[in-house]
Amino acid sequence: MKSRNLATISLAIMACGFLVTLFLPENLAVILLRGGFEAGLVGGIADWFAVTALFRHPLGLKIPHTSLLLKNRDKLIQSLISAMENELLNKESIENKLRKIRIVSLGGTMLTRFFSRKKARTEIMEQLKDFVLRLPVEQAVPYLQSAAAGYLREADLGAAADTIATSLMNDGKDVAVLDYALEGISSWSGRPETRAMLGKIASEKLAEVKLGGLKGMAFQAFVGFVDADMLGEMLQGMVQSAIRDFREEDSPYREEIIREIRVALFQVVKDEEKMAALKEWGLSELQGEPAASFLQQQLEGLRSKAVALLEEDQGGGGRKLFRLYAMLVRRISKEQDWIRGWEERIRASLINFVEANHYRIGQLVKENLDQMDDAALVNMLEEKVGKDLQWIRVNGAVCGFVVGLVLTVIQMI
Repeated sequence: MKSRNLATISLAIMACGFLVTLFLPENLAVILLRGGFEAGLVGGIADWFAVTALFRHPLGLKIPHTSLLLKNRDKLIQSLISAMENELLNKESIENKLRKIRIVSLGGTMLTRFFSRKKARTEIMEQLKDFVLRLPVEQAVPYLQSAAAGYLREADLGAAADTIATSLMNDGKDVAVLDYALEGISSWSGRPETRAMLGKIASEKLAEVKLGGLKGMAFQAFVGFVDADMLGEMLQGMVQSAIRDFREEDSPYREEIIREIRVALFQVVKDEEKMAALKEWGLSELQGEPAASFLQQQLEGLRSKAVALLEEDQGGGGRKLFRLYAMLVRRISKEQDWIRGWEERIRASLINFVEANHYRIGQLVKENLDQMDDAALVNMLEEKVGKDLQWIRVNGAVCGFVVGLVLTVIQMI
């Protein structure tokens, strides 16, 4: 039963009791009851008037010193603001509370509880997957091109090329390139079609040679003796033999070629004009449509792989995500100085935020109360404290009844 109804019932009981005792035959019990009900009725009416006068005019009559809350609305609001700012939520109490909280540890505990739930992990994986799928990778391409071009434009390409060339030679990559080229030439020169091509070219070029005298006669005799197939076989054999010589570690020809490769490479590296031309070519290629298409394809590929990994882990209940989180927690837990440092930074930021914005608590209270009209404010206060105030009426009626009995007894004595 609501306290307001109970208070009204108690007042009604006192009124009915008093009226009934007026028509009963006079005796000791009736006299006692009449005195009790009369005092209870007076006490109940007085307390009803007092409680009602807090919120509104009793019976709509504008009696002085009634509807006290509305008359003192501004004072009430200022009192609430002052209580919130200076007593209930003052800056010192908030700051002291923040200083006692181990923020990083508390956050870690909350995250651990969150990540320990399979449903939470799968929801995170779903959100991450949606986030990755919504990433506008095509919009990132121009920024990547611009960043790469800017880096290349500012880079010292000659120094970088010199470092790369030196590293490659120290690792023997120039020798590996030579061996790779020799292997390719050997494979190419050993083909039957290559032999035929070499024989045809040699035959055509020999026919173009013009020599006179005995040398010419001897040369023509040689040309007439050999055909294209013989020339091709001879040239193929010479090429294969030369390649075998170049592959020998102690071959002077091999050392000479390697030396020439290195000299030519460093000449290119030290040539500023060639490096500048190479940089311009690189900038042109980076900012072109083929580079944009290539970058977008790579980003799309990365996104597809990321989505596939997320879906796989989602199907497994987010175990990989939890293992990654656990690994990070174990690693961070070993860095106590780092944790203390971050706790101090976060705490200082929160305290500075409280100091800078504490006044907003009062502003928020005032704004919310100003938005309420008189009826809404009264209803809110009655909802919060009116229930307890109604018990004053009940207690007034009951206490009045008891006091009335005592006074009646005293009068009779």
